[in-house]
Amino acid sequence: MTSISRREFTKKSGIALSMIPFAALPINLLEFEAPLDKLNINIFSKHLQFLDFKELGERTLEMGFTGVDLTVRPKGHVQPEEVFDILPKAVEAIKQSGAQCIMMSTAVNNANNQTDINVLKTAAECDIKYYRTNWFKYSKDKSMEASLKDYKTIVKDLSVYNAKHGLVGCYQNHAGTSVGASLWEIKQILEFVNLDTFGVQYDIRHALVEGGLSWTNSLKLVKDNIKTIVLKDFKWGQINGIWKPINVPIGKGMVDFDRYFKLLKKYKINVPVSLHCEYDLGGAEHGSKTPSISKKEIYNAISKDLKTVQQLWQQA
Repeated sequence: MTSISRREFTKKSGIALSMIPFAALPINLLEFEAPLDKLNINIFSKHLQFLDFKELGERTLEMGFTGVDLTVRPKGHVQPEEVFDILPKAVEAIKQSGAQCIMMSTAVNNANNQTDINVLKTAAECDIKYYRTNWFKYSKDKSMEASLKDYKTIVKDLSVYNAKHGLVGCYQNHAGTSVGASLWEIKQILEFVNLDTFGVQYDIRHALVEGGLSWTNSLKLVKDNIKTIVLKDFKWGQINGIWKPINVPIGKGMVDFDRYFKLLKKYKINVPVSLHCEYDLGGAEHGSKTPSISKKEIYNAISKDLKTVQQLWQQA
């Protein structure tokens, strides 16, 4: 690597890199060239739950996504109690279309729950590497500090299980009153984990809602723990006289994607991305199987978000 210039290396390897999936690249090569490449963007299947697995894969590829962040949870594409039978079929159908399925969003809570273990074990067998857990709640009968201490043990056990099965667990920061609205809470529960097998699913929308002007601090705090990221946008507005965060298409809200993407490149963070489209899509934004607008309208809106993200990444 030191015997040729960066310009020469980029020129000689550009064609090869464009043909190799990110997951197959050596770690050192990813770190060297990742900021110059497109993001590995997966569609959150919650917004396409009106599709069967075959069409989900086909539409994912047609819209330009790399793959699917599959919902494997109650009311999702795959129900946890049916995971042994349905998940392998789902992943195979998606892969046959040419799309990848290396991410899933779950209701996994701990490594001592048999249903959770069934989900994780089956996912590992299907070559799904990354999963998002459920969110933890603060106990009404314990102090916040005591609750966080309990969750430290839970995520440590999950990280140990992950290490044995080639999985990477992710806890998403989410605005509200559950554990993880503040990235400082997540940083605490990660204290004893295997950092290679459990980390953060960083959500810039929720980080900005909770962090305001300090979101850059939260990003810096957990930058070495980020395993996957979520992209979506919002703005503050009044609904029936009450100020609330309102979800909007990418680039139409308050998220400073230029600054955010510049920081990701600075920190050399180019991990699998889940694109969420939680503005009005006729119910598809909430996982409706019978949305009130046409499929074409939904695909067009999602495709526009994807194109915007790719352009913003290249420009940053």
